[in-house]
Amino acid sequence: MDDKKRMITLSAIDVFQQKGIEKATVSDIVKGAGIAQGTFYLYFPSKLSVMPAIAEVMIEKTIKTFHQKMNVNSPFIEQLEKLVEIVFDYTNTYRDIYALIYVGMGTNRQLHEWERIYDPYYNLVGDILEKAQENNEIRQQLQPKHTAALLIGLIESAAEQTYFYDMQDDRIAQQKKIEVLDFAEHALLVRNELR
Repeated sequence: MDDKKRMITLSAIDVFQQKGIEKATVSDIVKGAGIAQGTFYLYFPSKLSVMPAIAEVMIEKTIKTFHQKMNVNSPFIEQLEKLVEIVFDYTNTYRDIYALIYVGMGTNRQLHEWERIYDPYYNLVGDILEKAQENNEIRQQLQPKHTAALLIGLIESAAEQTYFYDMQDDRIAQQKKIEVLDFAEHALLVRNELR
C-alpha cells in the first residue's frame, strides 16, 4: 500500500470511529488525510470502498505484532498461545474498527475480497504449521494452508463472540482463550497430552 493510500485509510479509520459510517463523508476523510478530494477518488470510488484497505491495515498490524512478540523458533504450542493472545487483544482493542469493516464490506458487497486480504495472514500461520509438521509437533495428515484458514477462523470467531456480542469480563475472556487453545491442541497436536 503506497503512502497516500495508507494516509487515506488511516484517516478513514479515525473518521469512521468518530462519526460512524453513515455520518462520515469523503470530505471528512480527505481533511484528516491532508489531501485533495480528487486524490481520494484516485484510490477509492466511494467512502465504503475504503473498507478492504482498512482490513489490510489491521491484518498487517496483526502480522507485525506476531513477528515482534514471537520467536519463530519457539515450539509450536508457544506460537499458538501467542497467536490466540494477539487475536483476542486486537479484537478487544479494535472492536469498533472490526465492526466497521464487517458492516462496511457487507454493505458495499466487498466480502469477496476477504480471502485476498487474509492471504498473507493465512501464509504466516500456514508456514508455522508446516514447520510444526517438520518438527513432528502436529499431525502429518493436516494440510497446513487449509488448516491455517480454519484455525484463524476459530480464534477470530471466539474473540469476536467474546468482545462483540457477549461483552464479557476479563475472567470469562481468559477462560475462552484457554478453551480455544485446548480445542486447537486436540485438533492439531501429534499427542493430545495437554498442559
